[in-house]
Amino acid sequence: MTVLCYHAVESQWESPLAVAPPDFDAQCQWVSRHRTALTLDQALTRMGRNGRLPRGQAHLSFDDGFESLYDSMFPAVTRYGLPASVFLVAQTLTPQGQVVDWVDDPPECPPSTLSLDQVLEMQDAGIDFQSHTWAHRDLTTLGYDECVDDLRSSRQLLGDLLGKQVTSLAYPRGRHSGMVREAARKAGYTHAFALPEENEDVDEFAIPRVGIYRGNSTRVFQVKNAPSYLALRHGRLAGIARRVRGH
Repeated sequence: MTVLCYHAVESQWESPLAVAPPDFDAQCQWVSRHRTALTLDQALTRMGRNGRLPRGQAHLSFDDGFESLYDSMFPAVTRYGLPASVFLVAQTLTPQGQVVDWVDDPPECPPSTLSLDQVLEMQDAGIDFQSHTWAHRDLTTLGYDECVDDLRSSRQLLGDLLGKQVTSLAYPRGRHSGMVREAARKAGYTHAFALPEENEDVDEFAIPRVGIYRGNSTRVFQVKNAPSYLALRHGRLAGIARRVRGH
């Protein structure tokens, strides 16, 4: 299988991005019983050239850094002893902050993001934090120099705030190109994660993940954890696999 990708974990936001807490708890329980959960570093070390982890191993990743992760995700992964990584939008941690303006179906009130105190508390408990760019812009729409500046600014600020080297990146919306991948390398990253809907080449700057969305049943979650899921989604049965995404 490959790395799993979540966004929010909350009950009130009716969005594909927001997995309900009871469903997330059930998924954590299933992973704890049926998979060996890896840290991000372990996952990157053990990953094959196809971007997949060895059979029976898993890693949970979370994009955007929504505050619901502190309220709902953090207690669940702690309870089940599961490592996890969170990819942060760096500007949300600056004094001026950033309104969440990048989601297509926001709730009535824009979702809040993690505070620095929450991030540091979670990091002390073992959650790994990495970069989701500076401002969650579609990197494929930027020029090369602008892209490098965005990615480097995010990596440097997060590194200063977290007190560590930030070397992994998750592309906003999973979108990337040859230019974006080269910009990520230039900005000092060693790995970057995508979220492909179709087959694409895999390397250290295009590591595929499987998205987990609101309403995914336990059965669907188990299918998405199967070693053959990526091949199914990208092969001749891609249409069937894409329908699995929402049911």
